[in-house]
Amino acid sequence: MKLIKPPKLELYSFLFSMPLIDVALNVVLYKHRIWSEGSIWLISFPLMFLFGTISWFLHIQYEHWVETKFPELNQTKQRIALKAAAFLFIMQPSILVIFYLYDHYQILGYSIERNDLLKGMIIGFSVNLVFETLYEGDYALTKYKESYAEKETLQELSLQTEFDALKNQVNPHFLFNCFNTLSSLIAVDRQRAEEFLNELSIVYRYLLRNNEEGLSTLANEINFIKSYYRLLQTRHGEAVEIHIEIDKRYEPYLLPSLTLQLLVENVVKHNALSKNKPLVIDIFTMAGNKLVVNNNLQRRTVKAPSNNVGLENIKTKYSLLKQQGFQVMENEKNFTVVLPLIWKPVDSESERIKKEKLFINNNH
Repeated sequence: MKLIKPPKLELYSFLFSMPLIDVALNVVLYKHRIWSEGSIWLISFPLMFLFGTISWFLHIQYEHWVETKFPELNQTKQRIALKAAAFLFIMQPSILVIFYLYDHYQILGYSIERNDLLKGMIIGFSVNLVFETLYEGDYALTKYKESYAEKETLQELSLQTEFDALKNQVNPHFLFNCFNTLSSLIAVDRQRAEEFLNELSIVYRYLLRNNEEGLSTLANEINFIKSYYRLLQTRHGEAVEIHIEIDKRYEPYLLPSLTLQLLVENVVKHNALSKNKPLVIDIFTMAGNKLVVNNNLQRRTVKAPSNNVGLENIKTKYSLLKQQGFQVMENEKNFTVVLPLIWKPVDSESERIKKEKLFINNNH
């Protein structure tokens, strides 16, 4: 068996307690002589300390073997049983062996007495019981913390996997609609088609980049939705309007990436659009770190096919992020979604934000 280095708790507790145990055992051995004979301190005290060190070190190796053999919390009974066996049948008798050695070799004139054995056994039992309980308690607590940490890690990995799956559910059907629009424009207005294609490339590059990120700043989401709105205007003209009113102090706040695109796409998909009765979408911030997306309701007579990705996707993301406050409200005239904004001031994040702003602005 490979010898191990004693853990800090065991080492420090031994160095603290062994001198006291040494004194107590020498008092049992030599009674009042300990206070008047310096030879006891010069010979017996170091000798007893040596016995104690060897016994303690071997016991630590044994405990390590037991903990390696039965490491789990649900194996505590087996672990305690083996430690108790060593405690009762090895550690306790070792106290008696020391007394008999002192008697056999007449160390400093010691002669064994029955009462000495009882006192030695009581000292050994008390000390071993205290420290065995301390060591096992420390081991169990450490294993509990490790088990809890592993559980947390597994949960986070599971949530991350689920979150990544949700990020990849962004519905690309708007891209195919854009291609249809582009195809129509090429035939009637090549200049507008070129402008539309440029705007589409900016939007889709941002879409691909930010779908790799779990969160995006409100500023970036707003800049993106403005580009997306220009695409909608090319397709639908004055039949759709987006009004944006954002308090600048909320621009660094975060929300799940592409949330606004999902909401606007959802609104356009399920409502009728006409120049005489335009679909109006209002995006604005409110006190309490909230972003509101509101639109006038004018449901299509024929419902558009839906895979329920939009709102459910956003709701699930907020749930996985453990963020409360996501709300969906509807009445006869309006459909409203309230999004909680997340504050996470991180320097590296702010640098990324600046780069993305520069990227968007340079492409306009």
